[in-house]
Amino acid sequence: MALRSSALFAVIRIGYAHHAVRSMAAASTTGTACAAGMSASAMYAASRRVSPSLAILATSTTDGDRIPRTIKLMDAPLKTPDFTQNALGAFHAAHGSGLVDPVHIISLGAGVQSSTMALMAACGEITPMPIAAVFADTHAEPAGVYEWLNWLETQLPFPVIRVSKGDMTAASLNVRTKKDGSGKWAKSLIPAHVLNKDGSKGIMGRACTFDYKVLELEKASKRLGNIKRNQKTVGVVQWIGISLDEAHRMKPARKPWVTHRWPLIDLRMKRHDCLRWMEAKGYPIPPRSACIYCPFHSDAEWRRLRDEEPKEFQKAVKFESDLQHAKRQTDNMGGIPFLHASLKPLGEVDFSTDIERGQGDLFGNDCTGLCGV
Repeated sequence: MALRSSALFAVIRIGYAHHAVRSMAAASTTGTACAAGMSASAMYAASRRVSPSLAILATSTTDGDRIPRTIKLMDAPLKTPDFTQNALGAFHAAHGSGLVDPVHIISLGAGVQSSTMALMAACGEITPMPIAAVFADTHAEPAGVYEWLNWLETQLPFPVIRVSKGDMTAASLNVRTKKDGSGKWAKSLIPAHVLNKDGSKGIMGRACTFDYKVLELEKASKRLGNIKRNQKTVGVVQWIGISLDEAHRMKPARKPWVTHRWPLIDLRMKRHDCLRWMEAKGYPIPPRSACIYCPFHSDAEWRRLRDEEPKEFQKAVKFESDLQHAKRQTDNMGGIPFLHASLKPLGEVDFSTDIERGQGDLFGNDCTGLCGV
């Protein structure tokens, strides 16, 4: 089958087949096993959710089972490539081919909450077993997030699917010429703080979360759930990793064929409960998941990025400079964008705490927490 190259097409690498089985075998002797004696493929098969929109290439594992290895996902209705027919047939023969409606899918942000939710599902503590976790990649996450995601894939008995609209950094800096040739413009994707010409403060339009996260997750869910045009019945249950201390972020689904579920809310779990669960299971602590240049970063997060991931912080400093240069070339920007609310260059901002400055800590410094979970 010819594969079309488009921003909506992704060939997903799912490298959990051998690693997941080995990890669980090792876990059974260290106390971190979710289901001692149960292989990754057995747990995956327990849900018996096999969507016809998935092209599954089975692969042998150390326990002799066969589980999905590669998934190809595209914007057109997916047809199973000829070379996977035999493997797919073997998988269906072993585990069944029926589609249980609706299917359950995890919206994976690769932060503390969604990672905990995925691992709890893998342990059987949240049911039913989802058919997949979907990560929408802006290509602007810190390196630590991608490293974490690579590790997480080895721990889950269901695939992690990475989808992407494209490189958000490049799109933010792309200066375009108007169709009539009268001037230039650039998309406002991130909510950068703006110093207007009259000295007042403003904020750029925000499209990053919707365009690069929400829509991509929605498209992937539609394909994974084999949703038909104009379908009104619920075919997908999308798990959202919002914890009890973030309940104000809960929102209903935009489409009639999908419904949202918040397992951590159901379990009355807060972020610190997630961290305690991870520690009790012997798992490492997930990184904070958010774009490196998110203007909603708190001073604490900017400081952490600067001190713990200096290369990523310098990328944010460079992006701010590049964004200012791009906007200066356009006709649709009357001010100077900054990543920090102080309207100072990011590399010059003082991120020390009130206590360190001798001012006391009256209210704390909570993360805004709008994107990464």
